[in-house]
Amino acid sequence: MQIRTFQLERYFAKYEFSAPYLLCASDCRSMSIGDLLDMEPGSEDKFKKLWLGYTESAGDPALTEQIAALYSDITPEQILVHSGAEEAIFNTMNVLLEKGDHIIVHYPCYQSLMEIAKAIGCDVTLWETHSHNQWALDLDFLKDHIRSNTRLVIINTPHNPTGYLMPRADMDEVTKLSRQHGFVVFSDEVYRLLEYDARDRLPSICEIDENGLGLGVMSKAFGLAGLRIGWIATRNRDLYQKLAAFKDYTTICNSAPSEFLAAMALRNKQQILGNNLTLIKNNLAALDEFFQKYSDYFTWQPPRAGPIAFPGLRHGDIDAFCHELVSKAGVLLLPGTLYDRSCSNFRIGFGRADMPDCLSKFDEYLQTL
Repeated sequence: MQIRTFQLERYFAKYEFSAPYLLCASDCRSMSIGDLLDMEPGSEDKFKKLWLGYTESAGDPALTEQIAALYSDITPEQILVHSGAEEAIFNTMNVLLEKGDHIIVHYPCYQSLMEIAKAIGCDVTLWETHSHNQWALDLDFLKDHIRSNTRLVIINTPHNPTGYLMPRADMDEVTKLSRQHGFVVFSDEVYRLLEYDARDRLPSICEIDENGLGLGVMSKAFGLAGLRIGWIATRNRDLYQKLAAFKDYTTICNSAPSEFLAAMALRNKQQILGNNLTLIKNNLAALDEFFQKYSDYFTWQPPRAGPIAFPGLRHGDIDAFCHELVSKAGVLLLPGTLYDRSCSNFRIGFGRADMPDCLSKFDEYLQTL
């Protein structure tokens, strides 16, 4: 397979661990193993006694039980654990798609959601969203671009990088169209559970579509990216079995320590998610003030969920702006050109505890201009 360079990941490889002020992180704050073990008395001793042999390919039953509890009417047997979300994306594309197939992708998007399909030889239609329309999806566009060979429609809600939250009626319509035309809906839901108002939370696609594939991960809402635990949730047994068989050629099984710790985190999800949402809301309030202060420089559309947003630069070149900012002030933003070459927006992250310090450095830099 010949696949294009993953531009966003190469950008982070260059700057993520050298820039002192990371203001574009896509995840929530993390914690140490000790912090996590402290949530359950006696867990440290259990962790030390953990057997480091092979694990079950589908995932430790203790973990799949906790993941299934995040959904309604989904059983542990309908959860397939992967090594992060990226493996789940890669495997899904290779199982579902063949050269000549057509897919439609919610855009802008995480690059692998379209690039793997292109490498397979698929025709990819970008279902573009725009800031002037508050990043809303145009369902008429979707209807007009479905073909007889459309195999997959990819949605992402809450959305990366804009924080857009799809209305329930739109998700229901996408599900209806999937039944009419026979395509599979792959829903990137890695920011689910981080809605600022729980009443806005959408069901997972796997809860309302018998063929839908819901993508989840420990990296974003829980801030535990180092565990490298992701999953697919689906009620389609045939798709599940094909994904499980393909996984035999990638990771086979997952890390036993990671699965142990992920299950523990999920048992304590209310505390972890509650703490992260409080942090996100406080940081978002600071961003509202910041972008009001600098409204001549930037456009700002507050997100409705998640720890990221996608403000725009009113004047100038976004690549040059981000380069100057990290070079002179050590503050890292993610230029929108890593999603779309014509984009003048940038991703800002506010799920970490040091966000106010990073924002202060950004403020200091702007005052020198």
